[in-house]
This record gives sequence, C-alpha cells and structure tokens, in this order.
Amino acid sequence: MPIDVAASVIANRSLSSDYNVLALAAPAIAAEAAPGQFVMVKARTGFDPLLRRPFSVFEILRDTRGTATGLTLLSKRIGMSTSLLYDAREGQRIDCLGPLGRPFTLVNPPAEAWMVAGGVGLAPFASLAQALHARGVKSTLFYGARRAAELFYLDFFATLDIELVLTTEDGSKGERGRIVAPLDRRLASRPASSPVMLYACGPDGMLAAAARTAMKYGRPCQVSVERIMGCGLGGCYSCVVPMRHEDGGFHHVRSCIAGPVLAGDQILWDR
Repeated sequence: MPIDVAASVIANRSLSSDYNVLALAAPAIAAEAAPGQFVMVKARTGFDPLLRRPFSVFEILRDTRGTATGLTLLSKRIGMSTSLLYDAREGQRIDCLGPLGRPFTLVNPPAEAWMVAGGVGLAPFASLAQALHARGVKSTLFYGARRAAELFYLDFFATLDIELVLTTEDGSKGERGRIVAPLDRRLASRPASSPVMLYACGPDGMLAAAARTAMKYGRPCQVSVERIMGCGLGGCYSCVVPMRHEDGGFHHVRSCIAGPVLAGDQILWDR
C-alpha cells in the first residue's frame, strides 16, 4: 500500500533557471520504492493547486549504513506546482504519496542495460542506475537534450561506471541530433548473442522511436510513459495508454497502475 507523508525538504539544488532536484525526508517511501516508480506530491495546502502531481523517484538517499533516509525528485519549472517545488525551502513540508506504479524489471549480468533519456526523461534513471550498479550490471546512458546546459548529473552517472552517450540538438555537447541515432548504430553493431535490455523515458515521440528501434533489432524495451495523472491511484482514468490486446485488437490501460513502465512493443504509438 502507498504511504502518505508530509515530507520535510532536506535540500533544494538548483540545476538551472528551470530545473532543480528536491530532496525529501520520506524514509518509509524511499525504503519501499523501486526504480521506475513514482510519487504524487503537493507543495502546499489549500486548493491552489488542487491536485497532486506525479514525479518519478530520482534518487534513493541512504545513510552510511545503507538505510534509506529519503528520496529526490528531478523537476522542471513549467506551471504552478513545479514553480512551488523549484522555490521550496529547507524544512518546508511537501505532501508525498507513494511509491506508486509498476517499476522497471532489473536485469543481471551478463546482460547489459541501456538507458535512453530525453530531457526531463532522465528522472527515473538515477535510482535505476544505482540499482544496476549494485548488481554489477554493465550500463550505458544514452542521454539527449536541446543543448549542453540541459544535460544534468553526468558526474553522478560516471561515478557509477556508466558509459555516457550524449547528443544535443544544437551540437553544443556530444553528437548533434537526436539520441535515437547513436542508439540505432549501437544496436546494429551489437551481436545477437549478447543480451541487452533497453529502458527509455522521455517525450512520446522519442519513446516511440526508441521502442521501434528496439523492435527492429529484436531487443526488449521497457518505457516509462509520461502522462498527466489526476490521482495516481487509477480512479480518474486521466492517464490511459492504448495497448495491443491478445485478440488482435487494443485496449486502454491506466498508466498509474499498469505502468508507468510498460513494454514498448505493446503500446500503440500511433493511436
């Protein structure tokens, strides 16, 4: 069952004029959270904003003994809720409900893990990287953004011995272009006998391209879909995703319950 707490802000790290990482003292949630799960948060009491907003669990914070002490959220300031989170101060209370949703399926060696992130789609991958590193899984992060200033936490992933493949749309860091291009080349050169699991998160267009690229080379791909969620508990049906049905048709699933991690080859991207 999800846990609902008024979590105290431990720290608020500004990454840019729009992005920040908010650390919350929510040990009970952090102890139960698995990579790919999310929380529903509300930055202040009252009716404005009325609803909580979903955020992937970014990092699991631990003390020197390895005990979970809290979690972080990667946020981009867009509207009222994210502006409140960007401006949150140490000691402030944030309503936090979680962990929610279905997590990623973790692989073990000798399989490799390739994470594919677009922009704020980096959000579920810090905790996934931590978990994969603990298992000794060789991992690569394919990470794309509009410009170099929007590529974050590179030192964090490098510290976990994760290979970085970077692209920017303006060519200011890494390869110029979209992140699926180097992914395609790497998969094309990968021997079929070498197992690899793809994990992707980002805008729908990028997710669809990553999933189709994985299918082209017969590789499994789990995607974390980004959907507007009114409740996070399956009651409002605001986060549905069209999926293939075993009878050849399709059906809609609620991404807050069936996901947010879903099989990329089962989503009907064109509907």
